[in-house]
Amino acid sequence: MSTQPTNRFVDTTPWVDTPDISVPERSDMDAPAWRLMWRSFRRHKLALICGIFLLISYLILPIAGFIAPYTPNERSADYLYAPPQSINLWHEGAFIGPYVYPITAEADLENYRWTYTTDETTPLPLRFFCEGEDYKLFGLIPSDTHLFCAPEDASLFLWGSDRLGRDVFSRILYGAQLSLTVGLIGITVSFALGITFGAMAGYFGGRIDWFLNRVIEILRSLPELPLWLALSAAVPSNWGPVAVFFVISIILGILDWPGLARSVRAKFLSLREEEYVKAAEMMGAKPGRVIRRHLLPNFMSHLIASATLSIPAMILGETALSYLGLGLRAPAVSWGVMLNDAQNLASIEIYWWTAIPMLPIIVVVLAFNFLGDGLRASLDPYKN
Repeated sequence: MSTQPTNRFVDTTPWVDTPDISVPERSDMDAPAWRLMWRSFRRHKLALICGIFLLISYLILPIAGFIAPYTPNERSADYLYAPPQSINLWHEGAFIGPYVYPITAEADLENYRWTYTTDETTPLPLRFFCEGEDYKLFGLIPSDTHLFCAPEDASLFLWGSDRLGRDVFSRILYGAQLSLTVGLIGITVSFALGITFGAMAGYFGGRIDWFLNRVIEILRSLPELPLWLALSAAVPSNWGPVAVFFVISIILGILDWPGLARSVRAKFLSLREEEYVKAAEMMGAKPGRVIRRHLLPNFMSHLIASATLSIPAMILGETALSYLGLGLRAPAVSWGVMLNDAQNLASIEIYWWTAIPMLPIIVVVLAFNFLGDGLRASLDPYKN
């Protein structure tokens, strides 16, 4: 009698659904490129903080007159070189809200300087949503309402006053309108020229590439600072502040485009050999359409990072020209114009707060640099 052999080794493990290896393990691979870049950028905490800071700074520009307690050229003859005043909340153990102590100016005839005494027995509450000097909200709407003002018959200089009794804090807010905007206008001019000429040189090549390269080499061989000074000195002195502002912005943009043009040219030289570009050309797409629809979108992320790194150079260029007296001029207010009043080292030694306009320049330039580094590291989200 024969029996069939039985298998001694019986697989008793429960059946497990085998994953389909054809499905990507990372669900975010199907996400749009901009979302992947945003996820990568959020991991750069310093760049994210700097981006939020710069966004808030630019949003404040149209309402700087509302936030500033004074207008930029409003003078207080009784408070020349007044020191910074602190805002306090508590007085002798009691909470009385935001207030300042009154100060009194005295002339020190021995040392030829102004000295101020503070009366810490009389707290003066600040006024909020008060009427002051006229300004234009968003540059268009006349208004005289300020967020906060000095107490009646008293002063409020958060960061001190200058040699003419003008509030440094208010002038820094108004100066940001020009100093931060000059970078945007200059980078617009620079990108318009750099992208146009760089795209032409990289896509067409040949004689166009040779000619544009020679122009770029000539411009990059010129010393930058003397060229800035020469072009700025050519601006007529009788022009208004607005005209000088736009001319300075255009000058900074014109002198900055060669570097960007070389980057665009190098990128286009490699991209024009890609299959999708050849396919578009074979289907009859004109060069302008190929550049706009196929080449530039693949280069846009690099351009955004380049812009954030170029704007600080524009701000520093305007500051340097205005500091030397060849850029914006009074009554225009910019950070460079304010530093022009702080050229006297003896005055800075005595009245140190006149050098405070250097701080926003340093902070804004560092913020743009950190933001640019974060964007540049996030250009290829698949690396992270």
